[in-house]
Amino acid sequence: MLQPGLPRNDLSISQPRGLTRLGLSAKLLLVTVLFVMLAEVVIYLPSIANFRRNWLHDRIAAAQVAALVLEGAPEDGLPEGSENRLLMGVGARSIAARVGGARRLLSLDSMPPPEVSRSIDLRNLSWINAIEEAVAVLVAPATMPIRVVGEAVGGADFVEIIIDEAPLRRAMLKFSWSLLLISLLITGLTALAVYIALNALIIGPIRRLAANVMEFEADPENPQRIIEPSLRADEIGEAERALARMEETLAGELRTKKHLAELGLAVSKINHDLRNMLAAAQLMSDQLIETRDAKIRRFAPRLIATLGRAIEFCQATLAYGRAAEATPAIRDVALRQLVAEQAEMLGLPGDGRLRFENRVPAELTAPCDPDQMARVLTNLMRNSVQALAQAGAEADAQPLLAVTAGPVNGTVALRIIDNGPGVPERARANLFQAFRGSVTPGGTGLGLAVAAELVRLHGGTIELEPSPAGAVFRVALPLRRNNGH
Repeated sequence: MLQPGLPRNDLSISQPRGLTRLGLSAKLLLVTVLFVMLAEVVIYLPSIANFRRNWLHDRIAAAQVAALVLEGAPEDGLPEGSENRLLMGVGARSIAARVGGARRLLSLDSMPPPEVSRSIDLRNLSWINAIEEAVAVLVAPATMPIRVVGEAVGGADFVEIIIDEAPLRRAMLKFSWSLLLISLLITGLTALAVYIALNALIIGPIRRLAANVMEFEADPENPQRIIEPSLRADEIGEAERALARMEETLAGELRTKKHLAELGLAVSKINHDLRNMLAAAQLMSDQLIETRDAKIRRFAPRLIATLGRAIEFCQATLAYGRAAEATPAIRDVALRQLVAEQAEMLGLPGDGRLRFENRVPAELTAPCDPDQMARVLTNLMRNSVQALAQAGAEADAQPLLAVTAGPVNGTVALRIIDNGPGVPERARANLFQAFRGSVTPGGTGLGLAVAAELVRLHGGTIELEPSPAGAVFRVALPLRRNNGH
């Protein structure tokens, strides 16, 4: 919502939207691709390790065939050229097998087997070691041949071969490239499927919600901008229904406040002129007291009092219609004297039918604005006087209005007490709201609304205390002065 007095152009909403040029759909697609690729990496490592293991096992299997040939060879060895053909078929530089405790060797060279970069024993190779060694082949290939040892069949105890690692690395790179192409295809199809599904199920409805919020922001008083909830039963459906309720409530409140603002402006203008008329009528009515007509002299005070109340009501309406109350001018005020002054203005104790008691200690002071606190006391005391005048006291007792005060938990608590009919239950919920919390029939509730606003400006609280009979309004003012005032 726009703050009052703040131009729309000052609200830089374009910057956040510029920072989110990458929409939810694109972000969702990127996140999906990222996680699928991470899953492919997790799958790739054991896959490449298994490929290397199988490749070496194939070479060992071929070497086992050669070992069987060695096992059945005569003591003077194989025919000339047979050894080279066996080694070429296995792809090894040399093959060794231990048969019956004797080591049999086939080698392309007449020299002893060359030195090797690493030895691999397939008989007890763990998965962790297999993965580490597979990565090492791709990252840091051996510069010298490698030794591979595996299980043998037949009478041989084991088979050992010495091979170059280059053919193994070429095969692993080819396998990795093929796996990458397959992974990219799977990633693309998966990401596309997830994107389409989530875009239809989540992103689309969220875009609809966002678009409706922006449309409603542009014209919140237009009922056509309220979203129509779908029949979805999930969280998005709940959000749509909650947004619809919120927009309906807000649109209604804005229309009401706009009408009240227009009405308040009109009433303020009327009250301004009416107050002047009533003040002139009050001055003229003061002369009626000097008349010799007994009947006129008897009714004149009532007429003057009625005009006074009308003027005060106009003043209260004008005060409430202002944009804001002035900041309180806080100083230490003698509360008993302030209460006595307001009682005198209200004509208390009056003709004796209503008893008034000022129970505020003479030495008690409170930090407050005397003029604003006088308005608070006047409004609360007038409500009690009107309630007692209209309905009388409970249990046919003498009507009583009493004001007490004293320090309570770091505050000065003022209590305005009467033994009248009390506050109706229907008025309690909106007691301190203008035009909604009237206590007396035909009232507007402005008095309590003005009192509550002034007390809040003092940093205090105002409430209706529970009481067995009558009404007790409690005003609590903090003893420590607010630095902001």
